[in-house]
Amino acid sequence: MPIQICVTCGTSFPSSAAPPRRCPICDEERQYVPASGQTWTTPDALASGHANAWRQAESNLFEIETHPRFGIGQRAFLLRTPHGNVLWDCLALLDPATVALMRALGGLSAIAISHPHYYATMPDWAAAFDAPVYLHARDREWVMRPDDRVVFWEEDERTILPGLDLLRLGGHFPGGSVLHWHDGAQGRGALLSGDIVQVGADRKTVSFLWSYPNWLPLSGGSVARIAARLEGRAFARLYGAFGLHIEEGAAEAVSRSAARYRALLAQDQP
Repeated sequence: MPIQICVTCGTSFPSSAAPPRRCPICDEERQYVPASGQTWTTPDALASGHANAWRQAESNLFEIETHPRFGIGQRAFLLRTPHGNVLWDCLALLDPATVALMRALGGLSAIAISHPHYYATMPDWAAAFDAPVYLHARDREWVMRPDDRVVFWEEDERTILPGLDLLRLGGHFPGGSVLHWHDGAQGRGALLSGDIVQVGADRKTVSFLWSYPNWLPLSGGSVARIAARLEGRAFARLYGAFGLHIEEGAAEAVSRSAARYRALLAQDQP
């Protein structure tokens, strides 16, 4: 029996003869169930009509996206280091071409995921590359396919390889995390954030939401805590979700945007 994959969010569920009756991740205010209802697919069916496209974002960093768009439009990153390679965030589609390319580039030493909307088919990626998956323990309840390779970390910071730090920021999810790559952006530092810190359409600002599809904000206090956790971290570049990134001055953009967000929440508009 195949595993079942939610078409709306890309989360995978255990093998079964029939799809689950509901997807708990979609049936929650940070996601949504389409008006047409919940639909499901399998790995073979997904691979028959989709493929993963690769783009080099910078030296030692490759962006991977599924085409045509699937789920919420997740993108993952392969980050190569002298100490091993890391997959940041995850896609539902893991096809033979992706496995071959990943192995040719050195395989994976670890997988790290920002929050539950990117859990996708993480047990299959972990098995294919015999790699641990780092998830923050505060989001444990959203794991739909438990796996022995999952490592639940509980602190606010975890180094997974030299020069690669996971930082729990919370916000969008209690365990919402980002990856600080010390050597990114030609040694000036880069932050891979998913949509825990999401880049705006102007590519100069960022924002912070409880729910993106339903436009529910975070409190000013939550945003202040996120900004404080990043204060003093060196990162010139920020890679957000959905193809958006800030090329220069990313740390300053986060600090400035957090202050602006809090000011707007406090402002009484006539």
